[in-house]
Amino acid sequence: MAGEKRDVDRRTGRKNQSIYKTIWKIGGAMLNQEQLKSSVLRNLKADYGKVIENATIYEKYHAVSKAIIEQLADDWYRTGSTYEEGKQAYYLSAEFLMGRALGNNLINLDIYEDVRDTLKELKIDLNFIEEAEEDAGLGNGGLGRLAACFLDSCATMNLPVTGYGIRYRYGLFRQRFEDGFQKEEGDHWMAHGDPWSVRREEDEVLVQFKEATVRAVPYDMPIIGYKTKNVNTLRLWQAEPIKDFDFQQFNNQEFDKAVREKNRAEDISRVLYPNDDKLQGKLLRLKQQYFFASASLQDMKKKYKGKYGNQFESFHAYHAVQLNDTHPVVAIPELMRLLMDEEGLDWEQAWEVTQKTFSYTNHTILAEALEQWDCKLFKRLLPRIYQVIRQIDKKFALKLRDKGYGIEEIEKLRIISNGSIKMAWLAIYGCHTTNGVAELHTEILKNHELKEWYRLYPHRFQNKTNGITPRRWLLLSNLELSKLITELLGTEAWVTDLNKLKELEKYRDDKAILKKFAEIKMKKKKALAAYIEKHEGIPVNTSSIFDIQIKRLHEYKRQLLNGFHILDIYFRIKEDPKLDLIPRTFIFGAKAAPGYFRAKGIIKFINEIGKKINTDPDTKDKMKVVFVQNYRVSYGEKLFPAADISEQISTAGKEASGTGNMKFMLNGTPTLGTFDGANVEIVAEAGEENNFIFGARIEELEKIKNSYDPKTYYENTPGLKRVVDSLVDGTFDDEGTGMFKELYDSLLLGTNWHKADNYFILRDFAEYREAHKEIDKAYRNPEEWSRKCWMNLVNAGKFSSDRTIKEYADKIWYIKPKRIL
Repeated sequence: MAGEKRDVDRRTGRKNQSIYKTIWKIGGAMLNQEQLKSSVLRNLKADYGKVIENATIYEKYHAVSKAIIEQLADDWYRTGSTYEEGKQAYYLSAEFLMGRALGNNLINLDIYEDVRDTLKELKIDLNFIEEAEEDAGLGNGGLGRLAACFLDSCATMNLPVTGYGIRYRYGLFRQRFEDGFQKEEGDHWMAHGDPWSVRREEDEVLVQFKEATVRAVPYDMPIIGYKTKNVNTLRLWQAEPIKDFDFQQFNNQEFDKAVREKNRAEDISRVLYPNDDKLQGKLLRLKQQYFFASASLQDMKKKYKGKYGNQFESFHAYHAVQLNDTHPVVAIPELMRLLMDEEGLDWEQAWEVTQKTFSYTNHTILAEALEQWDCKLFKRLLPRIYQVIRQIDKKFALKLRDKGYGIEEIEKLRIISNGSIKMAWLAIYGCHTTNGVAELHTEILKNHELKEWYRLYPHRFQNKTNGITPRRWLLLSNLELSKLITELLGTEAWVTDLNKLKELEKYRDDKAILKKFAEIKMKKKKALAAYIEKHEGIPVNTSSIFDIQIKRLHEYKRQLLNGFHILDIYFRIKEDPKLDLIPRTFIFGAKAAPGYFRAKGIIKFINEIGKKINTDPDTKDKMKVVFVQNYRVSYGEKLFPAADISEQISTAGKEASGTGNMKFMLNGTPTLGTFDGANVEIVAEAGEENNFIFGARIEELEKIKNSYDPKTYYENTPGLKRVVDSLVDGTFDDEGTGMFKELYDSLLLGTNWHKADNYFILRDFAEYREAHKEIDKAYRNPEEWSRKCWMNLVNAGKFSSDRTIKEYADKIWYIKPKRIL
């Protein structure tokens, strides 16, 4: 307990100078054991009319969360007041994949173990109530998780940064499998309440569409930095109607019409990325993007006007707005509208302010992912915004003509072309800086995908390699490894200066340390195995290699290549039951977009492979395949520390960066990957000899892309034809959906929108298989394997989001830390 005598600090392993620790500093207030217990009991009684003995797990979770957040109120207010002076940055993102809040916040407040011990006196198990918390359904994949890591770093570094997004009621979706097929259900993440958000109705704004006006009501979430009093804010907008109930319609027994306005407004913030394969879905997505962009800018404008009056010529001097991908890019014409129509600036003044305010992060190399909108949708929904974009496009074209550009050159750069608005083009032109998210990605943008833009504005392009927060992805998710690091370094300074891990490289040949390191990995594997058996119903062998691929399901990420290799091993074992292979557990976690037919087919195929392997007496003790359901942040916190192999096998040149690769690396896991995205930098830091790199590189793919014939590999690579044919030869059943035949044709025949095997799965298969054989060979030497793992861990310092955010603050936003005292 927090009041017991301790001779040794449980984190540093050194003599504890403050033996009687009954009072902890939490933010700016002092909180002791009795105060915490009293607050929890009071919250249970006030909110639920219950005592602790009959409170549910959710009620206990709420009472504890509320007790913590109450103590932050003063510092949260003081942080906001301090940030009002001078320039601030604002991070606009359609996603913030936050994960669970309670455990992470207690870690950052440095009171996790104290609170855990104190709650025991109330017979509350902190681990138990942590598991009761739902992951906030505010994001999907790497884009949203990056945003969450960035907010953590901004708060930890005392930087004046506010996040802006949408408060999705049902998130993306909750995934489950039915006969191997993905099924989507609403993610009711707020079903038991949301104690970490505060409604700020006094700050609501109105957002106008052509056919309706809706209220944007903000909910603020505290972003707690590590061992600092600064509490930053994530402001999420919820769409609500002007009039939520028409009594006259109801009285006329027109019940649906009585709540029609309410439902239409609330649809805007109901679901992340609604299916948009039909017109109504496209309109809803555009509404979402404009809704949160407009609300956020109005919020900034209102605060600015209250402090500085009508001097909007200087707006950019106090606001640095980062657009996270193209979803919030409609903010550019919206700021123009606000400055001209509401604040009276002329076009040239407004454009200068706008360009100096915004910066844009590009997250994709895929041309089809560079967002475009049909002009008709803008005219229908946002006619004034369309007018502004047309004027931007017209003036830009005239500027290019004056620079001597020809008609064809101008057409390539036009923001409006062939009836579509190119949002990435609007972003690059309307922002002072465009950045890529890995060194390779940025070079591809400059030399290929955006080369015309780079030629026009070379000074606007920067690289900012992505990063992850070590607080969540090591300190919270792998406490045992964190304690070992602290013990060896003699300090916790690595938590905010991850480069200190490099000092541990001297232990790479220390057998005792490597043995401890391996024991920690085994402990995490056993914990994951127990969790998988409980939640997925599949027992796994903890002595097997845990080979893990967890990421959004997309063809370029090549989960299908992984599946083919697993099936190849299965066939080889069936041919030779005595085949000498170290047992493997292949673990997948991925969601497919609801309208992405082919991705859903890949999920079904991998689940069919798993069903065959996991029930076959010849293979079930040598191999297991687990596709975890509803992969999310809290599941990732169990998966990353337990991995033996990190699968990062995207087609070279297609992954912008990736951050899962960094989370695996930080937990001491070698990468099996292509020379793509941040893998390139991981290998540069940790050494290619400590990872397993395979596959064609970008230069080769550029040379062969026009002449590539996958049938050559299909027919001549031993074992490959057999696994590809399994899609159509009756080995597996897609229950008449046509999914497997469509996958087969995409590999060998192509379609009217892409060539056969456009992600070079068949080209890379043989090299991928050889890399796996190298893994099998290396794993047989435990000491050497642990050394590879150790070298990944100690060289992960570059990939802290603290480093990334410092680069944004210094070179794009031009803001300074403001620490409250």
